[in-house]
Amino acid sequence: MPHPPSAVVRSDAVAVGRRGDGRAECQPSSACSPARPPPPEPPLPMANIAISLCGEGRGHASRVCTLIERLDPAHDVLVYTGGDGLEFMRHRLAMRMPRVRIESIPGIVFQYVGGRLDVMRSIAAGLDYQARQIGPLVDRMIADLEAFGADIAITDFEPALPRAASRLGIPLVSIDHQHFLLAYDLDALPWTLQWNAWFMSHAVWMYVMDAADTVVSAFFRPPLRRGWEHVVQVGPLLRAEIVAAAPHAGDYVVSYLRRHTPFSAIDAIAACGLPVRVYGLGEREPTGSVSFHAIDDRRFVDDLAGCRAVIAAAGNQLIGEALHLGKPLLVLPERAHAEQLMNAHFLAAMGCGTFTLLEEIDRARVQAFVSGLERFSPAIAGVAGRMDGTPDALRVVEHRLAHPVTAA
Repeated sequence: MPHPPSAVVRSDAVAVGRRGDGRAECQPSSACSPARPPPPEPPLPMANIAISLCGEGRGHASRVCTLIERLDPAHDVLVYTGGDGLEFMRHRLAMRMPRVRIESIPGIVFQYVGGRLDVMRSIAAGLDYQARQIGPLVDRMIADLEAFGADIAITDFEPALPRAASRLGIPLVSIDHQHFLLAYDLDALPWTLQWNAWFMSHAVWMYVMDAADTVVSAFFRPPLRRGWEHVVQVGPLLRAEIVAAAPHAGDYVVSYLRRHTPFSAIDAIAACGLPVRVYGLGEREPTGSVSFHAIDDRRFVDDLAGCRAVIAAAGNQLIGEALHLGKPLLVLPERAHAEQLMNAHFLAAMGCGTFTLLEEIDRARVQAFVSGLERFSPAIAGVAGRMDGTPDALRVVEHRLAHPVTAA
């Protein structure tokens, strides 16, 4: 069970270190040795792999697609997801990965009212899902897994597959971002966010139990909490197109926004003084210097690699992609979205970008960011090209395939 943070905020908190110039920097702690990925395994026989993922947004789907694309193509893969993730994965994998079957499942969806995240409605929706839908879904998955002959299960923050796998004795690998709430030392965050993390960590604990391996994928890497030394820390899982891209600084800004973003935020971003290419809101008619683009993997990667800076929602996956390509970021966490706020604080602590609340963004903040991009260059240089955690995550999966009944 998660434990509340200490009532005392330590002055020597080690979730971020201190650079010689006094600026905060995220570093692993030598006092708490994190688990290392196992060494590469010899070639493995074909396996049947079941994967489930949260369908909210596209970050989970991007992470899982990257993992699937890097697995041996001889494996048969059964994927469960819904919402945004279902559309994303079918578009990206259907034609290229014939041995991958994607099944639609219900899932928890964030509730928005007037373009803002409604925390209480979201909690109510989650409780309703737990009460009405997860039981029948677990039963369905048990039947599927038995027919499929699953050798291992992998989950990215989805609660039904872990329960089905546990009842069948199938080894489970957890690969997600959300486990940082349980495993990471978050003492460097503001006290209110530490309490938010403690509260949210109960949901993570209830979602995923009995995992043989736990992998946390994040662009930041503070030390692990005592008792969580078994966790493997990896960077964001980056698609091959991002890793292969040749970054350069063009004369435009890329903006990736959630579909509930208010128009006032778009108006503020438009005042940055450069053309803005917006993704996430669908294709629309241009507004002044702002153009709106449908999600297209190839074009988005090209635009991200060639932009001068990124102004976007504060998702872990996109931040990792942008940092890998050496792009400074202005991220826009929602006031009620604690996980985004934590991502934003870690980004600022690294010196690779800054943030402002989505509800408070204005022209002055956008212009100040764009006019001061040079201040992020030293920190960006230290992480560019070094973000990809896919090889380390893949080694964990391959180790579990080779040793399915060995305790983690």
